Amino acid sequence: MSKHEIIISAETDVPEGAEECLRQAILAALDGEGVDVPCEVNALVTNDAGIHRINFDMRGVDVPTDVLSFPMFDLTPGDKPRSDDADPATGLVPLGDMCISMERVQAQAKEYGHSNRRELAYLAVHSILHLLGYDHLDEGPMKAQMREREESIMKELGLEREKNT
Repeated sequence: MSKHEIIISAETDVPEGAEECLRQAILAALDGEGVDVPCEVNALVTNDAGIHRINFDMRGVDVPTDVLSFPMFDLTPGDKPRSDDADPATGLVPLGDMCISMERVQAQAKEYGHSNRRELAYLAVHSILHLLGYDHLDEGPMKAQMREREESIMKELGLEREKNT
């Protein structure tokens, strides 16, 4: 039983099962990375207009995107949140926030030829890895390391990428 708290809010219609998919993916990513201190993660499900606004307001980038991650800590891959970072009021480490566009989930699932569930789970896993310090700004080792972790966690979820896509 998880001691993590996943808070999901929505600015758009959320398909049936999407919240449970998000929770499972987030918990699988935290478990896959060995995060053993209780954490809080906030997930906002929005649409392209909503994520466009957030991207512009927070990053000065004037386009919609699929997922945004806002970590509370400056971790490096393999680092784990520490219990002394916990909020004394809740006992939870506030790991950070993610925003996901359901419009992008649906469009990218269609583009890549897989289910909306797989795309939503992938974006949630991707975001958790960002919250834990992973990045993919380069096209070399950092990106390869992040992709390997994503695929490993997706395999644990039974949502690995089809070999022909």
